[in-house]
Amino acid sequence: MMINKRLISTVGESKKYIAGNVAVQWLSMISNMAMIFSIAHMLEKLITKDFSGTALTAVTAAAAVIVRFVCSRLQAKFSYLSSKAVKKTLREMIYKKLLRLGSSYKEQVSTSEVVQVSVEGVDQLETYFGSYLPQFFYAMLAPLTLFAALSFVSVKAAAVLLICVPLIPAAIVCVQKIAKKLLSKYWGQYTALGDTFLENLQGLTTLKIYQADEYKNNVMNEESEKFRKITMKVLTMQLNSITIMDLVAFGGAALGIIAAAGEYSKGNIGFAGCFAIIMLSADFFIPMRQLGSFFHVAMNGMAASDKIFRLLDLPEPERKPGKINSESYGISITDMRFSYEENREILHGVDIEIPQNSFTAIAGESGCGKSTIASILMGRNKAYKGSIKIGGTELSEISEESIMENITYISHNSYLFKGTVRENLLMGDPNASDETLWNVLEQTRLAAFLCSENGLDTQIAESAANLSGGQKQRLALARALLHDTPIYIFDEATSNIDVESENDIMEQIYELAKTKTVILISHRLANAVGADRIYVLEKGSLKEQGSHSELLEKHGLYEKLWNVQQELENVGKEAE
Repeated sequence: MMINKRLISTVGESKKYIAGNVAVQWLSMISNMAMIFSIAHMLEKLITKDFSGTALTAVTAAAAVIVRFVCSRLQAKFSYLSSKAVKKTLREMIYKKLLRLGSSYKEQVSTSEVVQVSVEGVDQLETYFGSYLPQFFYAMLAPLTLFAALSFVSVKAAAVLLICVPLIPAAIVCVQKIAKKLLSKYWGQYTALGDTFLENLQGLTTLKIYQADEYKNNVMNEESEKFRKITMKVLTMQLNSITIMDLVAFGGAALGIIAAAGEYSKGNIGFAGCFAIIMLSADFFIPMRQLGSFFHVAMNGMAASDKIFRLLDLPEPERKPGKINSESYGISITDMRFSYEENREILHGVDIEIPQNSFTAIAGESGCGKSTIASILMGRNKAYKGSIKIGGTELSEISEESIMENITYISHNSYLFKGTVRENLLMGDPNASDETLWNVLEQTRLAAFLCSENGLDTQIAESAANLSGGQKQRLALARALLHDTPIYIFDEATSNIDVESENDIMEQIYELAKTKTVILISHRLANAVGADRIYVLEKGSLKEQGSHSELLEKHGLYEKLWNVQQELENVGKEAE
């Protein structure tokens, strides 16, 4: 019953902790039985005014309490070690799987689902290994042990108790089929809601631009309502099944007590035997009842494990042998087409030539496909059509390792990790000296600020929440400079930051373009003025190309966008 062999074999390290957990629970039960029988015999002697053995009973009870306390601590320790093994093993497997899937993993599984199964999904399995599995085996062992002990007192009463115990797992089995289907729907709706939320959050700016935020808000409300309803169904199912198990447990214990009382009234058993059966009757059902209480969490864990294994079983892309030519870093894009969804093409036959050691800009309004081109060049979106060659080698044949070694990508929301400035910078070059780190910080105009703080040991909060937008982008640029690759892609890297930081970053981009192949993606045309060549996109199609002055002379889309932006910026300056 809910024993997933693949899951248990995957986390083989947990088996010894589960066995230890069961052993200490069983030892705790034995000590409790010894205490009950000792007290029962003492009471029987007291009835006959025989006070001998009281000291022995007290010692036995004290020893039983100590044993049970030690067993309780050991049980908690084994549960923790089992849970720790599960979390470490599964999360490591998920992490390694994502590395093998590469940066294009989002084409097979959503980021929100990965986060949900690796965080909450694994947490659900913590209960499965730490509580459910040990309780499952103990619940099988405990009634048999009690029956063996109490059958020497009264076979009839012990048999009544033993016969009633399977009614609890029978009730669980009846609920299991309904619960499995229901929890599968619950997790499906849970991940769907997560997908909707993350997609809307990441695309909030675009939704605002196209005035689709109200529509998406209504869609998310519908998804939330579906999740609320399925959650209430799960809770109702859990409450009903718990009620049934309680009735069986208390009813079975009552039947055992009645049988023991009947045997005592007939003189078939003595007072001590009757007392022991009454006191231990509940222990027949408590392990199975506790198993039932873990059942629903374990079922949730089973539903989560299905999604974990679905992720782990995803087909992995073939490892490409190709490498970017170390002597040529020019990029040639011919008739490139791309679709996120079937029958909805995003890029329509785009042709772009990017010479080696040049400064190329890709411009256009938001939603025209600029960032999609960057994602394709970084290998995140592989299902493109047409041809993309880097140094003469087709992009689809280049290994992801070679792409990462030769191309540095800086976006408007480059992620900075919680830790020190030094730790974040060393991700760009693990072998960099402190002197080198300070040099790039000088280049990006961050050195003075960090000197007033704690230098390279200045702490960075989660997502660099303790830095301004400009400081965050300059630190991301410093890390990118340390990576020192022949190709750099700046994807809206100067968006939403102060003018001073924008100017500092653009200064470094112009400096890089002297010796590197630099691609600047920007909706703000003022940043593209100095580019050797500017490609202008509109709704996924290439409309114009040329230098800034050449494009203005054409009096086309570029000039229109330029004039509009200049008017807006001049209005802002006049307002100041």
